[in-house]
Amino acid sequence: MDTLTSLLLGVSLSAACGFRVFVPLLVVSTAAIVGHLDLPANVAWVGTDHALITFAVASSLEVAGYYIPWFDHLLDTVATPLAIVAGTIVTAATASDMSPLAQWTLAAIAGGGAAGLTKGLLNLLRIGSTATSGGLTNPILSTIELMASIGLTMLAIALPTVSGIAVLTVLLFVGYNVWRFFNKDRYQSGAIDKATSS
Repeated sequence: MDTLTSLLLGVSLSAACGFRVFVPLLVVSTAAIVGHLDLPANVAWVGTDHALITFAVASSLEVAGYYIPWFDHLLDTVATPLAIVAGTIVTAATASDMSPLAQWTLAAIAGGGAAGLTKGLLNLLRIGSTATSGGLTNPILSTIELMASIGLTMLAIALPTVSGIAVLTVLLFVGYNVWRFFNKDRYQSGAIDKATSS
């Protein structure tokens, strides 16, 4: 697997960590154990039986926790930094042809960044869901997030280039629109000031 494909695979898996922290780690661990994915020596522990069991238990608890009313918000506060760490680990696990310095630097920036941005956007969506429905639609949102995490992880393993490009496109588009939304007042007031001065 070449470096660009490895990076796109890592970014896709990292974004999936933003939906559910442990599901992509569980899939990567399984893929490594069955021989579908070769892991670098410094993250070979991800492909061990102990890691597989740990990720399976953690995934089950995380999935169940998001269906408990109001606990899902508490879980988000813990899951956000964990998603960044998980995104960094899965990206490092796919970057087998790099020096350790390049591997972990790229993993922290690309992997941690993709996971953090995805998780941050989902946190905003959950807050909006709670505010508009009193939390009644949160289980639906949790199901969609779970399906997205599983689907994106499987797509990343099967077609890393396609999933990587899709993830980068969506994250850039959504991130830009969120940034515009939170800065629209500043731009509108600037446009009004220019119009008044002229």
